[in-house]
Amino acid sequence: MNKTKIKAFIFDVDGVLTGGEIIYTNGGEEAKVFNIKDGWAIVEVKKHAFVTGIITGRSSELVAKRAAELKIDFLVQGELKKLDAYEKFKAEYNIKDEEIAYIGDDIIDLPILTRCGFAVCPADANDEVKSRVHMISRFVGGKGAAREMIEEVLKAKGIWKQIVEDFIKIK
Repeated sequence: MNKTKIKAFIFDVDGVLTGGEIIYTNGGEEAKVFNIKDGWAIVEVKKHAFVTGIITGRSSELVAKRAAELKIDFLVQGELKKLDAYEKFKAEYNIKDEEIAYIGDDIIDLPILTRCGFAVCPADANDEVKSRVHMISRFVGGKGAAREMIEEVLKAKGIWKQIVEDFIKIK
């Protein structure tokens, strides 16, 4: 595993970008809570020419809206065979396994986690997942786990320090 080779980030949604809960209002509307720190980091990597993707087993208008806000390059929803979407992502962006960082939290994510270059899971991921990833985040899903993965890659590539310095210079 070499984090300096990473060119793309792919995210699961439920249990990673959210806490994994499905919330329904009295009117039957679905609600999701996304973490602003994860979102900021995803927007930031776009400024540094990384490709971003979301592959999720469920379908939700809220995920499509969040993906659009974050300018996610590749979005596949309702795909229980996530490896098919992953292979399509690789072909579409001409990216190899070792150039992809992926974060997932459950068994459905294992086909990608066991192939990608940098496999990460939240602290509250399934034990089978935890035993097969390169890094277990200090954070649970929906609370900054995706941000931590991104920071790890940006630090390894020497980009993070410059991002911080650029913010210090802003007056």
